[in-house]
Amino acid sequence: MPQSEHIIRLLAGAYDLHVHVWPDLVERSIDDVTLAQQFNAIGWRGFALKSHYFPTVERAKVVSSVVPGVDVIGAIALNHTVGGFNPVVVDIAGRAGARIVWLPTVDAANESEEKQKARGAAHLPFWARIQEEVRAQGIATAPLSVLDERGQLRDDVRACLELIRQYKMVLATGHLARDEIFAVVEAAREIGVDRVIVTHALFPSEALSIADQVRLAEMGAIIEHCYTTFYTNKCTWDQLYEAIRAVGPERTLLSTDLGQKTNPGIVDGLIDYAERLLAASVSEADVRRMLVDNPARLVSL
Repeated sequence: MPQSEHIIRLLAGAYDLHVHVWPDLVERSIDDVTLAQQFNAIGWRGFALKSHYFPTVERAKVVSSVVPGVDVIGAIALNHTVGGFNPVVVDIAGRAGARIVWLPTVDAANESEEKQKARGAAHLPFWARIQEEVRAQGIATAPLSVLDERGQLRDDVRACLELIRQYKMVLATGHLARDEIFAVVEAAREIGVDRVIVTHALFPSEALSIADQVRLAEMGAIIEHCYTTFYTNKCTWDQLYEAIRAVGPERTLLSTDLGQKTNPGIVDGLIDYAERLLAASVSEADVRRMLVDNPARLVSL
């Protein structure tokens, strides 16, 4: 049996909880219906529609009805286009059936123009052009931090966390900085949010140390690692394998963050991800745990 066919069977029931597909403001390599059809054809379970700008729950329901058998997951990212830390939009998303809430991504204070320059990014993210155009029109609002001027978690952030708990949604940390991530994970634990993802922990805007990842996992979070982080050389594959060994597959989530025209397709990316893990002596059982079992548990209704 060719290796790719073996991987497809190994990942039967797989979820990718981090994809960027068309329609979007940024050019994408595939649309949501076509991706659902691809997943359906090979027996994979579903994916989460991530948009930096719009809620995706209604769209997810339409795609799921067009391709029965594929669980297309609606989500929302708390950027300025939905009002930032807006408890009303979180409540409505929960009522509508959204299952993931990302804290700010493109509008995070950690992704400000100054922070990106300080990190010495060689290539700006695909969405940076949109942010520049908004700023040029003079309509941009201040970058979003979960912390207030005293360094404490904001009241409106706590209100959003309470609604995430109420609707049993998944909280994802988005593009927050290290100290913000720790503050959010701690508050989520206190409030009773029991499904927390630390978003692409080795991505340059987070770049969490192994010790930080272990500590966050001990606090109850799942540590996410996205294929694009390593495929595009933003971090080494060896650092990924080290993080998995330290945190443990039971607290690790693997997803792709794919959909860009310059990168592999989402299905191809997941296959390559699994192949690289197996080549690095990660067991088949642990590959399934991180790509199938853990995401399915996170988004179970």
